[in-house]
Amino acid sequence: MRASLFQLDAFTTRRFAGNPAAVVPLDRFLSDPDLQAIAAENNLAESAFLVRDGSDYRLRWFTPTTEVPLCGHATLASGAVVLERLEPTRDRVVFHTASGPLMVARQGAKYVMDFPARPSQRVPTTERIRTALGADPFEVYADEFNYLVLLADANAVRELAPDFAAIGRLDRGGLMVTAPGDGPFDFVSRYFAPAKGIPEDPVTGSAHCMLAPFWAPRLGKTELRAAQVSPRGGEVVCRVGSDRVELEGSCVFYLDGTIEI
Repeated sequence: MRASLFQLDAFTTRRFAGNPAAVVPLDRFLSDPDLQAIAAENNLAESAFLVRDGSDYRLRWFTPTTEVPLCGHATLASGAVVLERLEPTRDRVVFHTASGPLMVARQGAKYVMDFPARPSQRVPTTERIRTALGADPFEVYADEFNYLVLLADANAVRELAPDFAAIGRLDRGGLMVTAPGDGPFDFVSRYFAPAKGIPEDPVTGSAHCMLAPFWAPRLGKTELRAAQVSPRGGEVVCRVGSDRVELEGSCVFYLDGTIEI
């Protein structure tokens, strides 16, 4: 069979920056091994698979090695594909996912996503985390999915050279580092998930579901401008509610093609 495939750079306004994602609309979901094989062949941080469900869509996300319960940048890219290519007369779409219904709405040249907030709790700083980072964190927080490590400043985040293999052996699927921002940004971050086949994710929407509630009370504001300072880099505007986080960003189309399965 043949299927359309779109590749986009998410959370950026220019190509070859942000986080690349593949979006594959299907009539029905293929078997899990087939979906995983396509994601591995794409070899991007995430491949998203869409199946129409009434006026909404069902959405699943795969890294090159595993299915994940939540992905921000591939949801942003999926929203852009629906609203720009599949149904350009619409201005919003709802995706039904493992993390519940997620809405993406067009807002000018950008897209806004409504995601669940992920609160975190402070945890002890272990020697395993210090070794994995190659740095001494100020504080460490965690939820069921990730560690969040607070570093001294934005330069410490940019210059960090962690041990990916050691991060992959931690008891969480990923680790993010963060610090107060510089320039126009309220905070900066990077995200590492080698256990999921992603040594460093360029720009991570789901990480901001944890980062935004972490920073909002510390900065005394509910709208924050964030930069993920990976080598590709990207920007996310976050708005924090009681138990939800709005994430706003741009997408750039890179490829419209067809795959054979």
